[in-house]
Amino acid sequence: MHIRDIFAATPTTFSFEFFPPKTPETAERLYESITELEALKPAFVSVTYGAGGGTRELTHELVARVKKTTSLDPVPHLTCVCHQEDDIREILERYADEGIGNILALGGDPPRDKADWDRSQDHFHHAADLVAFIRKFNESGKHTDPRGFGIGVAGFPEGHPATPNRLDEMDHLKAKVDAGADYICTQLFFDNRDFYDFRERCELAGIHVPIIAGIMPITSAKGMRRMGDLAAGSRFPAPLLRAINRATSQGSDTEIAEAVKRVGVHWATEQCRDLIDNQVRGIHFYTLNKSDATRQIYQNLGVPDSEALANG
Repeated sequence: MHIRDIFAATPTTFSFEFFPPKTPETAERLYESITELEALKPAFVSVTYGAGGGTRELTHELVARVKKTTSLDPVPHLTCVCHQEDDIREILERYADEGIGNILALGGDPPRDKADWDRSQDHFHHAADLVAFIRKFNESGKHTDPRGFGIGVAGFPEGHPATPNRLDEMDHLKAKVDAGADYICTQLFFDNRDFYDFRERCELAGIHVPIIAGIMPITSAKGMRRMGDLAAGSRFPAPLLRAINRATSQGSDTEIAEAVKRVGVHWATEQCRDLIDNQVRGIHFYTLNKSDATRQIYQNLGVPDSEALANG
């Protein structure tokens, strides 16, 4: 289903993100999570693409399996780094043949073994270049949908780590939208004020496509620290840190772990409630391939699935 149709069908979309499993054991655990989350009726699910295309085949396999064996609508990520024009064209042709309706176009990072990769060697230097190429592919008529792929891009409410000048950052985002992006999905954040400010700055910059808010519930103290690495520059508000500190102040390891998870789920629940009350266009849950936290947030919001949440 094309992303424009998805947005036209519901006032607020709810979606989930997975990453490709690397072993048979983790694959089976992921499919269990996918089955549990399928019952929540998300508008779509996205599948990540490893640094420099490191999970290219794994991503394709997961996208194809989700498409064939579930009712979910998969949106694969695609990145610029370490790719040439022929690489991207081949991937787009495969997805078009399999009826995939949408792509999330990203700049991406080089893999660890190519940390000093010279990005001038890539055909696509910026995500806007990739968006423009996908739009040109759409015009070739190779997709079963005459509109071709719907295209999403990333946004950074707390700022992009590689672009400290926030004015330049917004110019880059506007270039992606002008190149043909249909929607923006944001990096995770923990203070909704950052998202609202970002949304207003998009409006001022003449960016009028739907903006989906990225939410990642904290499920462990170690996981919170990893989030800081994953989303460089993530800001953890002081009230959240105080709650985490209280949760880790006493008790057994098991009790502490459960307390931290409760705090994280409660915080994410309140973020979602506030975002919905303020007419967010969509919420995208970074699941880390697990279903518990996301399902608990739905329960806390008092709804059985995304359709009830969108209409509530």
